[in-house]
Amino acid sequence: MTTVAFTPDFNGTIEMQTHRTPDGVSYEVVGPLGAPVVAVLGGISATRHVTSTAIDPQPGWWQEVVGPGRTIDTTQFLVIGIDYVSGFRGSSTVTTFDQADALAGALDHAGIRTLHAIVGASYGGMVALAFGAAHRTRCRRLIVISAAHESDPLATALRHLQRRVIELGSNIGRERDALAIARGIAMTSYLTPHYFKERFIDSEPGDSRTIEHRIGHYLRKKGEDFADRWTSEKYNALSLSLDLHQVRPEDIIASTTVIGVSSDRLVPIEQSRQLVQRLGGRGQLIELDSEFGHDAFLGDAARLAPFIDELLNIELRATA
Repeated sequence: MTTVAFTPDFNGTIEMQTHRTPDGVSYEVVGPLGAPVVAVLGGISATRHVTSTAIDPQPGWWQEVVGPGRTIDTTQFLVIGIDYVSGFRGSSTVTTFDQADALAGALDHAGIRTLHAIVGASYGGMVALAFGAAHRTRCRRLIVISAAHESDPLATALRHLQRRVIELGSNIGRERDALAIARGIAMTSYLTPHYFKERFIDSEPGDSRTIEHRIGHYLRKKGEDFADRWTSEKYNALSLSLDLHQVRPEDIIASTTVIGVSSDRLVPIEQSRQLVQRLGGRGQLIELDSEFGHDAFLGDAARLAPFIDELLNIELRATA
């Protein structure tokens, strides 16, 4: 195994360093040398940049949860995040098992044999499950948020139509516009009807034309911001990867906690219940409700935080 020579600061911590494996997987690490290692994985738009540091002050995608003194405390844990691959080892189709292998490759490159935990939300939760099935002895605990062992048929149907929108846009020379529209459609499935009502109707009442304009502006802005950072090839690859996801829960022996959101329209709570019942190792289900639905790990992170904190620290406190 290749050991990466990390350069610690005077406190013996890694401020933030980016590395690239021979397979082209980019990853970042931050936290104390020798501390328990936690991999943090998010939705398809998440990156290796999980939290800000002095070296890179840009907010990370899970800034509210990861960092010094936060729920995933980078003074107590060494945190690793990766950039998802849109193709892996010559294949044009990428699966959640490919992403799990990409994470394993990043761990090998960093000289890390075993993870204390993976905290994975949405697509990251799927990858965590795939890692637990494919690399059974390399992670002690999985914390899986808003993810299941397979894609729900309705979620697959929605993503299929989003990819068709992108295909149509590409055929008529409006690929960026199509990508923005596809992302806007996706946003309607991430959140709940209550969220849209509270944000666009209850907060500032108006006539139907005004409300339609507010909602349209919100979805257009979200879509265009996304299209500025993404390509249709990457979006299609990861969207299809979500639909192809399938893991046998019986293959997972790591202690696994599934946090399901009852208002999640992409991952029905019944899927979370089935996943826990079928796990090969010890399983636990925590059911929450949130107006943010599938995006509760982003919009309602404060409610999830106590559970994540307890799960990450339970063994450490027991041996202290």
